[in-house]
Amino acid sequence: MKRLLLISILLFVMTCSSGWAQIVVTGRVINQSQAAVTGASVTIKSGSNANGGTTDESGIFKIELRALGIYDVEISSVGYDPYIRSYTFNEIKIYNLGSTVLTEYTQELQTVEVVGRIDRDYHSDYSFSATKSGIKNKELPQSLSTITKELISDRQAFQLADAVKIVSGVSPSSFYNQYNIRGISQNEEGQIINGMRTRQYYFLQPITSNIERIEVLKGPASVTFSSVDPGGSINMVTKKPLATERREVSMGVGSFSTMRATLDFTGPLNESKTLLYRINGGLQEGRSFRDLVKNNAVLVSPSISYIPSDKTAINAEMIYSNSTGTLDRGQPIFGAIAGATDLNSTPISLNLGAANDFFKSKEMIIMTSVAHQFSSKIGFNTTYMKQTWTENLQEHRTTNAFAVDINNEPVTNLAAMQFVQRQQYWNTDNLTAYLNFDFNTGNVRHKLLTGYDLSRWHKTKGGGQNAARGFLLNDGTVASSFIPANASNYQTITIDGRTLPKPNVNHFNLSNPSYTIRNVDDYTMNSRTAVPSAMTSTNAVYIQEQVKIGKWSALLSLRNEWFEDITNYKAPSEASFDNTALIPRIGVTYEIVKQVHVYATYLEGYQPQSNTVSLMPSTGAFFWDPNSPARFKPLISDLKELGAKSELLGGRIIMTLAAYEINQKNILINANLPAFPDSLVQRGADRSRGIEWELSGYITPDLQINASYSFIDARIVEDSNEILNGRRKENTPTHSGNIWMRYNFSQSTLHDLGVGVGMQYNGSKVPWFSRSFEVPGYTIMDVALYYTPSKAHMQLALNINNVFDTTYWIGAQNYLRLFPGAPRNFMLTATYKF
Repeated sequence: MKRLLLISILLFVMTCSSGWAQIVVTGRVINQSQAAVTGASVTIKSGSNANGGTTDESGIFKIELRALGIYDVEISSVGYDPYIRSYTFNEIKIYNLGSTVLTEYTQELQTVEVVGRIDRDYHSDYSFSATKSGIKNKELPQSLSTITKELISDRQAFQLADAVKIVSGVSPSSFYNQYNIRGISQNEEGQIINGMRTRQYYFLQPITSNIERIEVLKGPASVTFSSVDPGGSINMVTKKPLATERREVSMGVGSFSTMRATLDFTGPLNESKTLLYRINGGLQEGRSFRDLVKNNAVLVSPSISYIPSDKTAINAEMIYSNSTGTLDRGQPIFGAIAGATDLNSTPISLNLGAANDFFKSKEMIIMTSVAHQFSSKIGFNTTYMKQTWTENLQEHRTTNAFAVDINNEPVTNLAAMQFVQRQQYWNTDNLTAYLNFDFNTGNVRHKLLTGYDLSRWHKTKGGGQNAARGFLLNDGTVASSFIPANASNYQTITIDGRTLPKPNVNHFNLSNPSYTIRNVDDYTMNSRTAVPSAMTSTNAVYIQEQVKIGKWSALLSLRNEWFEDITNYKAPSEASFDNTALIPRIGVTYEIVKQVHVYATYLEGYQPQSNTVSLMPSTGAFFWDPNSPARFKPLISDLKELGAKSELLGGRIIMTLAAYEINQKNILINANLPAFPDSLVQRGADRSRGIEWELSGYITPDLQINASYSFIDARIVEDSNEILNGRRKENTPTHSGNIWMRYNFSQSTLHDLGVGVGMQYNGSKVPWFSRSFEVPGYTIMDVALYYTPSKAHMQLALNINNVFDTTYWIGAQNYLRLFPGAPRNFMLTATYKF
């Protein structure tokens, strides 16, 4: 019996020893100059079994495997071609792969992006946004900031605003999908996706689960994207299929009853890898620190790429997004008392809405792109996008004014209210097609591109808006405004001992908030408006030349556009407004050394004032008027910029520095007259000057960083109110800065752990419609803890935002619309890769 027990113990020990015995794979990664490549990503995988790591400062890696077999060893690093080779590990021992030489990145960039980015870091070194065709960012004579999916993931930036707020010169203006870039507030609705203009409202934030990278092209980019804002353009690049199989699922829970789930599957569909697929999905169920606010969203985005040869590539993708939430108009505060404003007079959670308010937004996008090389010198590229978008809204919101008593004196604890219902449907078509020619004349290299763009935004018939506002008269009718001289004609109410004209929609009492479910049948709809059908179209032809002579290169563009804005489209009172513009761009880059490029650029922007424009502080309620704002002078702008781009630490760090001046003229804004919500005024001119600095990449193999700083001096140059001339532009911080770092303890006993630390600073802002108070500056800190077991394929991440629970505001319009930042909150996310 004892002998049998001893044999059993020995067998158990031998089995355990065999089970725990490991294969160790080591090696060194160097470049063609025999220098160590630090921070290179090394992945060893066989089927779904994969292990990985990074090289240290000597270029050495060490990875442990648990099973014998045939493995693919993949090594990649920024600026180098990826290395892939198969090895057989059939013994339990240490395998030394020796020195692996990486060659500098030589792959030709795609002319149309049909295959995804394989790198996994905070920096993308190429773009299609600025020139339509692929270009290295260091060769682009313009400032462009990039947020990659890795940075989005590490920060758990599930919505667009969470991602772009770390970009130099960019700050969210409100809770909406709306930003101030380089001191210029957005004036165009819609998002740019893969370089194509969409037509979607800005009220709810898009989620980022299908986004490969977000590119912010600074300055007016009308030469590339047609009518866009002078401050800059945000282009969301979707994830494209990869020839390498990758699968990832994540689930998360967090503050404010938030639950999220995402998936990302990609890889080849056939052995020849000519047919690739990718499918992304995202789901969110969540509320907010703001009362009555929710933001639920579903996103599904499949795509397929077919690459039968090195001459032809085709990609097709779909984006389906369905969001149901609450339109959050911001926090109201009490009016100034004795000239003093108390931003803390109400809690930051206070919301003027009702429990039965809702906002529903649904869109479907299908995009197809084709690239074909007729020869090594001539190629053709075309992309088509079809989008539909539907809005269904019901809300209670302020009229942007305090209630008044019977003597027409403001009652600064009562917000005047209105009720709005709205439905509308948009249909969008985009087409771009161009030929590109690569040729040399002597020592001069040319990349010539010439093409045609078409954009059509169709607001269809059948939309409408109902509104209840104003005051009740003794005869039961409703007056749109209160006229003190006729006070005896109004019904009255008494609140806190003061007599007021009775409103159509009850005032919101800031001293005693009430969140009952409102009976909308109690209101008299004194505004029933059919949303007028409209068609806005843009046709453009353009030519672009990239010339390279030695260390000098130039980017020259000329674009001619024809705009047509039709109101009451295909209706009896149809009216048309036409504009045309010739838009130039001149940019020059000089390579001081291989790692440092300096540049200078001049370009212009052009935006017709059309009925597509309805962002604050522009046309607002005028959106429903059949008279198009296109009859006003177009918004014109120009950019002058000097900058430098450099690669540090062997290309692991990318740094950019830019100084600029942007001028814009004929700014169309709402006159901010509550009694006349459709009234407009055109400001003569604004000017914004500034300096930006950005840095991203690996400081060491285990320390990755993204940092930025911005100084903006934005001024009103010419306004009908002469008092404003020379004053600060609204909603613009003078100073702002961001830093985010992730450190992995891969070289210590804590090798499964990583930490992230970030800090964001934004200076004070002047509200849009009131200069009687200031939104103070703020500094907030975020942290994260990552647990990535080396023997598993998953990561646990805990992100804590606003660690010190700072109370702050990202912007404001007036006393009744402030936009507070979120208090301390957390997100716990589990990600599994297989």
